Amino acid sequence: MGKASSTATLTPIEKAVIKALLNDGWRGQDIQALINTGRAASINSGRISAIKADAAIAPATKPQVEAFRQKKLLFDHVTGLCPIDNERLVRAREAMLLAVELFNTPRIAFKAGAFSMLANVAWTYLLHEYYEQKGVAIVNADGFSLLLSQMIARHDCPLSKGCKQNLEALKEIRDVEEHRTIGMFDQKWLPIFQSTCLNFEKALTDWFGPKLTLGRDLGFSLQFAKLKSSDIAALQGHDLPEHIAALDASLAAKLGEGDAEDLEYQFKVVYTLTSASKAKAHFQFVQPESAEGKEIQNVLIKYKSADDIWPFKPGEVVARVAAASGRGFTSDKHQRAWKLYKARPLTSAADPAATMKDYCTYHAPYKSYTYSQVWVDFLVAEIADDAKWAALSAYTG
Repeated sequence: MGKASSTATLTPIEKAVIKALLNDGWRGQDIQALINTGRAASINSGRISAIKADAAIAPATKPQVEAFRQKKLLFDHVTGLCPIDNERLVRAREAMLLAVELFNTPRIAFKAGAFSMLANVAWTYLLHEYYEQKGVAIVNADGFSLLLSQMIARHDCPLSKGCKQNLEALKEIRDVEEHRTIGMFDQKWLPIFQSTCLNFEKALTDWFGPKLTLGRDLGFSLQFAKLKSSDIAALQGHDLPEHIAALDASLAAKLGEGDAEDLEYQFKVVYTLTSASKAKAHFQFVQPESAEGKEIQNVLIKYKSADDIWPFKPGEVVARVAAASGRGFTSDKHQRAWKLYKARPLTSAADPAATMKDYCTYHAPYKSYTYSQVWVDFLVAEIADDAKWAALSAYTG
């Protein structure tokens, strides 16, 4: 986690402080309690006795003892951090806490700017600590430490693609916020900010232990920011300023297919409103796979990749439909089928991606289509009917 000693070996300053405290008449158990505060590996009373018997150890000065005691008082027993020994981690946590608290404070209007700047600082400190503990130099020859953008561009950056894209978006939002006004659109990037928080929590606890979690302090605060239904309607009813539209276009241009749906890029919640009085209206979230979750409307979306939804190439569709239906379903029949049922556009179509999403999707880099299990099941059911089988066989579209 931090720089506290991970062994029972006493450091020179600890030995000197122990000697000084013994000379001042401190009891052994009190010295032991002070030394063990914040230590990863505690010492026993025998260590104190050994220091007392070693005449070669010089006692610490009074300022050294006082500084040592003050540092021990700063130790956080909940997180296990000390702002002196673990300065970057303490600052990283506090910067993210401030980012969220300011975003959720009703009287603060500068929400997106404050959040994007402070969250950038939080992530910078977190990655600095990660790389320093890996033995990577974080200060350049010019004396400046690595920027967040430089660290997420490294080949050994431990963050996922979605998390990196989220931080790149955060930086662009921060850059616009620093130099332009954005009017009423401060909460426009709430889904991106929410993922910034969730990603930070995951990295913080995965790398440095669960004791450092911000969950005790933040919980669900950011996604429950005070944005009313009327506020959302008003926001959507206004045209975006040119520079904000340009920023959105810039963010979107950097995303590949499906990247916008990555929960590590932006966190989305879908909900519907049920009839209730204003006093009793509320949001409710349950596990989607639970019995209750299947019956009520307020569930979290679980996104799937394109390969999960449309996994079958045309040849695989032909083989599966033929096997399941017992018909002589061929590639020719499949071509007739997608034309007849308009599962995908013709090859000459102006927009090759204008598919029926339940059945088919277009892969622009490969200029090809893949199909879903829903499409396979649909075809099997259709051609089970002799008349529809005959109609498909005769179709020339």
